[in-house]
Amino acid sequence: MQLLINLMHQAESKEGEEARWSDMVEKVLQEEEIQTVLLNIFLCSFRFAFRYGRKKVFFVSLIMQTVFSLIQVGSNSWEMFAVLYVLVGLGQTSNFLCAFVLGSELLRKQARLAYSCCAINVGFAIGYLMVPLFGYLIRDWQMLLLALSLPGLLYIPLWWVIPESPRWLLSQGRIEEAEAIIIKAAKRNRITPPVPVFKPEDVKKYVLEISEEKDRKYTYLDIVNNFNIGIITIVTNLVWLVISMTYYGLNLNTPNLNGDPYLNSFYSAATEVIAYIASWVILIYGYRRAASASLLFTSGSILLLVQLIPSDLTTAINVLVLLGKLCITSVFAVVYVYTSELYPTVVRNMGVSMNAMSSRIGSLISPYFAYIGSSNKILPFILMGSFSLIAGAMSFVLPETRGMPLPEKISDMQQIRCCKKHSEVATYFGSKEKRKEDIQVAVF
Repeated sequence: MQLLINLMHQAESKEGEEARWSDMVEKVLQEEEIQTVLLNIFLCSFRFAFRYGRKKVFFVSLIMQTVFSLIQVGSNSWEMFAVLYVLVGLGQTSNFLCAFVLGSELLRKQARLAYSCCAINVGFAIGYLMVPLFGYLIRDWQMLLLALSLPGLLYIPLWWVIPESPRWLLSQGRIEEAEAIIIKAAKRNRITPPVPVFKPEDVKKYVLEISEEKDRKYTYLDIVNNFNIGIITIVTNLVWLVISMTYYGLNLNTPNLNGDPYLNSFYSAATEVIAYIASWVILIYGYRRAASASLLFTSGSILLLVQLIPSDLTTAINVLVLLGKLCITSVFAVVYVYTSELYPTVVRNMGVSMNAMSSRIGSLISPYFAYIGSSNKILPFILMGSFSLIAGAMSFVLPETRGMPLPEKISDMQQIRCCKKHSEVATYFGSKEKRKEDIQVAVF
């Protein structure tokens, strides 16, 4: 986006009226995230994804992003550009999170990690890598925006390829449709599906549970309606806020690094590719809670080291900043997976969307670090490093989800650490058979 602003200034610096519009557009681009957050709260609540399905919301938001981006190319005033940009941001945020949740629920556990850390995030980073190349070759901002918007049309035919989430269908009591999707997937993978896919007694039990819960409509109050899920929601939202604040704070500093802005943007994007691959390896061999905490601690420590480097050693400072960004980008990928595994199916979209909203609040705060850096270049790194250390400490409160099946209901959620001992003691003196209820094999 910084490249787009620079191109606006270069293309319109000769015309006073349009130059003023370019200045106003830059101001709008700094403030529009506030409007995006509000629209995400009121218009794009992921309650829609639970009520109407992950697939429908994903494709509607994808079309919304593409169409408004193409209309935005013809903007002739900053008011028009700003309104369209808010709508584009709304669609982009919605389709990214819906795609993440849909893939998490559609794929089996091993493939889920590859999808969450590599497929979706490395794809994002590769797109980021292409932006400096497009910006270098296309110096007109309207043509650049057009080139970046047109690929969205290529995804529309995927409506006939991507299935609905079987987990969502099961949660809605649509057993036959979920079974048909699983059988079709099994045949594509040359696997003989069991007949029936779901045992009659399991289906009967599940339908009874669904009938009891279907009468109620889940709201955001359900992700804070008891102590366990309430603490998980508070901690994850604070962690997401800090991660986003640090991530975008470091991104905003990229144009201030010494060297060519296009190359600096390319290096920043390349760091993200490495970070997402590293996070995939970490999630395969490590634990979610330990990975989140250690990466936050590492990022915070590296950023705090910047103040110890002499100001004339710009290369060393740049390397530390990129290393800090590598760690914070890795933990961004980890918490996406971690958070989706913490929340049950009935409120997973709302839980993830609430955390995404917190991350947007963090991105709103991040520009102020740039303003602070104009008078004190070290203070932003001290603040971001300190907040990262605090977020790392808070992560230890969350339960571990590695190797556990995705929870379907709120009662299936793992207990936070401060409640775990109490739960284990109660189980010990109670029925030992209760322990066996949590040992189940995930269907996907």
